[in-house]
Amino acid sequence: MIVLRFLGAIGITVLTLFIALLFKGIDRKIAARLQGRFGPPILQPFWDVIKLMGKENIVPKGAVKWIFNSVPIIGLVATITVLFYIPYGSMGAVFGPYGDVILILYLLIIPALSMVIGGFASGSPYATVGAQREMVMMMSYEFPLALSIIGIGWSISHFYTGSELFSLRVISSNPLWGHLGPLGISGLFLLLVTLVAVVPAELSKVPFDVPEAETEIAEGVLVEYSGRNLAMFYLTDAVKAFIVAALIVLLFFPYGLGVGGFIGWILDFIFFFVKVLAVMIVNVTFVRVAISRLKIDQISYGYLVLISFIGLVGILLMYLDRFMV
Repeated sequence: MIVLRFLGAIGITVLTLFIALLFKGIDRKIAARLQGRFGPPILQPFWDVIKLMGKENIVPKGAVKWIFNSVPIIGLVATITVLFYIPYGSMGAVFGPYGDVILILYLLIIPALSMVIGGFASGSPYATVGAQREMVMMMSYEFPLALSIIGIGWSISHFYTGSELFSLRVISSNPLWGHLGPLGISGLFLLLVTLVAVVPAELSKVPFDVPEAETEIAEGVLVEYSGRNLAMFYLTDAVKAFIVAALIVLLFFPYGLGVGGFIGWILDFIFFFVKVLAVMIVNVTFVRVAISRLKIDQISYGYLVLISFIGLVGILLMYLDRFMV
């Protein structure tokens, strides 16, 4: 059993790294076409990683070297670990029985913290400003993110008698859309809006790219990174984008194609990746093309007040739905 899980973990890691970089290339291509540009080749992310892996790591003179070099590894390892708790279509997760959405949320904080710590450790004033902005943004979007997850788990508790309320296996096997009335469905839709609004900030994508902001602070937290360290941050970003899109699919759109047998298992596996790509295009690509960069105070106010209010209203509607006949 341990050997099978180890082999499964290796297989999922290799497959998802490939898919994540491929999706990143598709994202860049579509964004370029929407902006009237030809754009880079779809396989460009692969060449970027290969090129960076062959470059020299340059450590700034005033940096804390061991922290500066270790945080990219920590961020990438934490992100890859999340992959082992995600069920892919009809296929269960490698570590499915041992983790839930709460654990995944904790693990997803680590890459952002790694960038913050790396920014401070670099000794660069640009990176320090970027790290400060990243910290403010994290404190802003974590609350509405938690509201969405808690609301879903609380709703499942009304018809699921087990203790694994936050398990992705349980949530994806019991879509809430079919268990709620009109008010509850409206509330669940508001939680979907809340989570969708958090995704670009979780990934630091436009309009929430203030920690990097090339035109203001010259890449911010990443300004001093190069070579293999930058390649690891690049991979972390690609895999994290895949993960957050997969979470939206599993929490709100876990439906398969309804085909039985081994063929159905294969089709559901492929369909899962198609849904993830669709969520990424709508929630990341279109958003960063359509909206310009926001200020840090606008982001903080938007999440702590507006998006949190939408999440709270969603939970309230789901609560009131229980009393509707």
